[in-house]
Amino acid sequence: MKLFDSAIGRTAASVIPEPEQREPHSMLTSVLLIRPGGIGDAVLLAPAISSVKKAYHQARITILAERRNAGVFSIVPGVDEVLCYDCPRELLQVMRCSYDVVIDTEQCHRLSAVVARFAAAPVKIGFDTNERRRMFTHSIPYSHNDYETLSFINLLKPLGIEAGGVETEIPFLSVPDAASAKIAGLLESLNNEPFVTFFPGASIAERRWGADRFRQVAEVLSAFGIRTVVVGGKEDRRQGEVIADGGLGLNLAGLTSLSETAAVIQKSSLLLSGDSGVLHIAVGLGVPTVSLFGPGRVKKWAPRGDRHIVINKELSCSPCTTFGTTPPCLNETRCMSDITVDEVVNAVTMLLTSVGAMPSQCCKRDWIEIKCKS
Repeated sequence: MKLFDSAIGRTAASVIPEPEQREPHSMLTSVLLIRPGGIGDAVLLAPAISSVKKAYHQARITILAERRNAGVFSIVPGVDEVLCYDCPRELLQVMRCSYDVVIDTEQCHRLSAVVARFAAAPVKIGFDTNERRRMFTHSIPYSHNDYETLSFINLLKPLGIEAGGVETEIPFLSVPDAASAKIAGLLESLNNEPFVTFFPGASIAERRWGADRFRQVAEVLSAFGIRTVVVGGKEDRRQGEVIADGGLGLNLAGLTSLSETAAVIQKSSLLLSGDSGVLHIAVGLGVPTVSLFGPGRVKKWAPRGDRHIVINKELSCSPCTTFGTTPPCLNETRCMSDITVDEVVNAVTMLLTSVGAMPSQCCKRDWIEIKCKS
């Protein structure tokens, strides 16, 4: 899709006539939200969807996603219909329908803005980051220093919904009963004992911390009586084997759907993850997190609040990711490799203790002894 956007989107957004300026109706009955891209963006759109539903109870909300992120909306309350941007039949279905408002939540690429321009809706809203601004009746400024949830809520200003008046409720995601039931069976061998979920995967190699390091953290937690459950896609299966081998926990990577992965996270005491969409799922479920940031922008993507610890080395060359694109690293990805196992274990145990999830028999002396042995 990015290649198609680069080849066609830029030119189309530059030459297609701008739409006639219109104001939203006071009573909205149908809203189309365009959300191409990855899992994280889709998750962090959930509070904006909730805000629309609260302001316009009767509005039917349709999501135009991509096949790679469409599954997220099975755990987002308030969504009435999900169609896929990269499925021609479903895209055509969207173009044949009429909406009161279309909101393009894509941050940079232009093709989704072109889709918004031709959608049958009098009001078209989107970010003004480049030529895409010409496709909207209302263009909204975008900042790399704003948390992404706030950026999405800013898109609602033309609808009379101000970001300052919106409080993000936690949890803002909801796990289907069927997913919870399946996961209960998969976790049965843990005997309801506390566990920490690990997600070692990443969309790009530069965001990976390394399965061997995750395993060292798992070994310390095991000494405290805390098991580990690894989640991820089929591509993360081998990493899961390295981490959980020898009875340290369960490797569920590649065995669960997105909603089932959310069910695992919901039952866990904490999630340890890099900068990822899975991290945002934990945030949306109200589960504490320890996250490892390197190339990604902490101000835009890192979780907020005292139930979340973000480890970031803050090197002079990071963050280097802009609009989802990370350049080749000339510094051996030190922003990730410089994060030590000790730092991560300290963060995990400290957070588990603060939320009351650490077994009562554990103490600081235990950690010192285990650290010296490792």
